[in-house]
Amino acid sequence: MDNNRNFIIAIALSLSVLLGWQFLYMKPVSDKARQQAIEAQQQAAAEQGTDPTVAGAAIAPRASSAIPVPTTPKFASREAALAATQRIAFDTSSLTGSINLKGGSVDDVTLKEYRQTVDPNSPPVTLLSPAGSPEPYYAYTGWYSDQADVAVPGPDTVWKQQGTGALAPGKPVTLTWDNSKGLVFKRAITLDEHYMFTINDTVENKTGKPVTLRPRAEVARLYEPTNLFGYSVLHEGLIGLFKDAGLKELTYSSAIKNFDPAADNGKGASKEIISDKGGWLGFTDQYWAAVLVPDQSKPLTARLFGTPQKDFFVEFSENPVTVAPGASETFTNKLFAGAKQVALIDQYMADNKIDRFDKLVDWGWFPFLTQPLYYLLNWLYLHVGNFGIAILLTTVLVKLLFFPLANKSYSAMNKLKMLQPEMKKIQERFKDDKQRQQQAMMTLYKKEKVNPAAGCLPILVQIPVFFALYKVLLVSIEMRHAPFYGWINDLSAPDPTNIFNLFGLIPWTPPHFLMLGALPIIMGLSMWLQMRLNPTPPDPIQQKIFAWMPVLFTFMLAPFQAGLILYWTWNNILTFAQQALIMKRQDKNMNLLEQIGLKKSNGAAKHPSHSHDVAHKPKAEPVRAGKAAEAKPASTVPAKAESSAPVAEAGEANEAVSTAEGAQAVIDKPQPTEPTTARPVAPVAAAPRGNLASKKSVKQRGKSGRNRRPGR
Repeated sequence: MDNNRNFIIAIALSLSVLLGWQFLYMKPVSDKARQQAIEAQQQAAAEQGTDPTVAGAAIAPRASSAIPVPTTPKFASREAALAATQRIAFDTSSLTGSINLKGGSVDDVTLKEYRQTVDPNSPPVTLLSPAGSPEPYYAYTGWYSDQADVAVPGPDTVWKQQGTGALAPGKPVTLTWDNSKGLVFKRAITLDEHYMFTINDTVENKTGKPVTLRPRAEVARLYEPTNLFGYSVLHEGLIGLFKDAGLKELTYSSAIKNFDPAADNGKGASKEIISDKGGWLGFTDQYWAAVLVPDQSKPLTARLFGTPQKDFFVEFSENPVTVAPGASETFTNKLFAGAKQVALIDQYMADNKIDRFDKLVDWGWFPFLTQPLYYLLNWLYLHVGNFGIAILLTTVLVKLLFFPLANKSYSAMNKLKMLQPEMKKIQERFKDDKQRQQQAMMTLYKKEKVNPAAGCLPILVQIPVFFALYKVLLVSIEMRHAPFYGWINDLSAPDPTNIFNLFGLIPWTPPHFLMLGALPIIMGLSMWLQMRLNPTPPDPIQQKIFAWMPVLFTFMLAPFQAGLILYWTWNNILTFAQQALIMKRQDKNMNLLEQIGLKKSNGAAKHPSHSHDVAHKPKAEPVRAGKAAEAKPASTVPAKAESSAPVAEAGEANEAVSTAEGAQAVIDKPQPTEPTTARPVAPVAAAPRGNLASKKSVKQRGKSGRNRRPGR
């Protein structure tokens, strides 16, 4: 009873963790969430005295922190915000967008190679948007000055372009601004074929006296995204990596907790200030990122934080520089704004000597496993042309790699399953004494050379590998909008079908918790089949719990990406096939359909006690001399009938001893028993004829010999 209680408590706690993880950390994208975000924006705009549906209403700058932001109207759309300022366009094979001459910021980036939905005619993915748009997200570089009489360019400064023409690979653009007090600022921007901007800020000192300035750069996200993946196993939010401080990851909620309103003379800034060298910092989503890459050889001071108004900033500044009269200083940094393509990130890391830039992709706890699995999966994808097929092939290769361990695990589980009848007898025999029951079980395991933990240890070794493969599927941008076959047209999205509306036949959209497509149902069936081959728990309560586990996991995993469900389903099928093969090797007469409960057994096997009865049946008592002549055939029948009872008793005793497999000899002291065969009787000499006394004596002795029970 205590074991059942502990088992139920363990299952309840496990389910609580799983369900809590799903509902507390998972943020499913829904219309309701989007509507709440829109209402929040409208409310914030109302507090600032503006109408979000009317373009051009002037507002004061958002003084939510020490980081300056542009003074701009609130526009109803991104297009309206873009049209409100002068811009320099750029268009490459990967990006399209523009540079804002107000502030000289990179605030308009669209990814040409990726669409918002699986529809090829849907709009491309928008990464960066200008201030004043519904979702402001931009990168800005500039200068600080602690001298009040030194004017430096800010987020509202309007720059001028030297020359004409659009920004393109191999065709940089240069912006200039003169503060009219002897300082001339220039900003040269270059762009490669993919996602990397290089920004060189130069200041020329014509004032006739030294000027001290501090170079700085930031990425600002003035809203909290609502379309995040939403699982704690994948980081989305603020991120930075530094030479000594290492990797820093802040979710949007933890970034707000890192805000100190008293910092920077009461303007508000980050509680944690990172003083380090090199590295990179910015914002990361599941598939996209906007990251600043400072000079890897220079010291810097970095801050990552959010404000209660949900304005989020990632900023760094270098040490102050003193510009001598007639001299100039240049501040260089890079901006990565694009898709997290692993091969491209690796190339940037190698070409630009960026410290551990590959960690921009969240490889999880086991990068030494996750990265090789990704390269294998991507290599197969490039050769077969279908990401779903690549998932299936990768799973097969991983299964083959761990076949020896899995073979050992399933062999041990099958041996344990074959001992279940004997284990059940032991449990029935010692049902009121758990200690003796465990001792008898251990004796049985020792005699049969079975280790109950042998089936678990090989599985524990495989868990990191399968978790790493699961993580690979989460971060692989190649799986995004990748079709499979049939109704699966996007492996990165949940199964679009639902059994509760008869797979689309009923015009009704079930709620999120009833999301149950065809592929998750197949996964649940495969899990049920695979569990049918495992040893059945001896306790009825445990049997019911395990019987319902496939149903529970089917509903829990149904909202996951179809690619993950495909992987779990295929893994269950391979595990089932492998386990069935091992069971067939150990038992040639094993019927697979009977094992999984789809076919009834043809007949019960012979009772094992039958062999014991035959083996332990006592030998017939030897007939004494003279007895055969006097005994009649009819008189032998009662003797056999009388001897049948002790023979049966001996058979049952032998069966009990065999059932416990030696346990009784360890636990109970056996009672001495007499042999079942009769003791040898000395031959009796024949009495002379006519001697009545002798005849009577012989007759009585013969009668008593017939009535004597064996072993008594």
